[in-house]
Amino acid sequence: MAIADNVLPHEKRPGDRALTRFFLRSCDAFVTMSEQVMQDLHGFLPGASVRLVRHPLYDNFGEAVAASAARSILGIEPEGKILLFFGFIRRYKGLDLLLEAMGDPRIREAGIRLLIAGEFYESEKVYQEQIDRLGIRQLLILHTGFIPDDQVKYYLSAADVVIQPYRHATQSGVTPLAYQFEKPMIVTDVGGLPAMVPDGKAGLVVQPDPKALANGILRFYELGEHYFIPHLRVEKEKYSWANLVHTISALADDLPK
Repeated sequence: MAIADNVLPHEKRPGDRALTRFFLRSCDAFVTMSEQVMQDLHGFLPGASVRLVRHPLYDNFGEAVAASAARSILGIEPEGKILLFFGFIRRYKGLDLLLEAMGDPRIREAGIRLLIAGEFYESEKVYQEQIDRLGIRQLLILHTGFIPDDQVKYYLSAADVVIQPYRHATQSGVTPLAYQFEKPMIVTDVGGLPAMVPDGKAGLVVQPDPKALANGILRFYELGEHYFIPHLRVEKEKYSWANLVHTISALADDLPK
């Protein structure tokens, strides 16, 4: 049995499909964590035995702390509006689209800043040049190095909202992390993200382009963080480890003995 996070990698390489097909045919059953991955899997194995379950919450990073305390630890001013882009920086995650959105004059006028926390997995120079071209360096808080596990809670606690401006996605480990710390999300309408973040409930869903991202950011602050919290807590219940255990057990029971 395999838990399939992605059936194909985000960055395509020669031989991906052949190697994927070889691996998938060696398995008896599958668990996927988004509808998109399930569709990709059925593209290889139409009759595959597969169940869908949401990625369980990350409960190993400790408890949330007050935003003011988290910002103090991270060296951020205690007041102000803070977005969080969290995780590895790779092209498919659309950080460049978000940087363009930060260049929208309305974002600057609203006093919104972006905290970028995560390592570059590609050329940093391209992003630094974009930041200078847009003239937005003063709107950014760059923590672009390795984030130790014991620091994760401070980044999530310091932010008002987690933003995922992905160009394409199957699912995202950042989403259950945001649920764990009860942070609303702004995500793009790609892959499995809209199913994981119901629009107007756990967050907002926008198109993957700078203008739509800027509009979504401004809309979030119009509604306010507390608008989303009750809905977010309901969705959070779907991300339990018990659900994953039950799904695997039920799938195993259905296999031929």
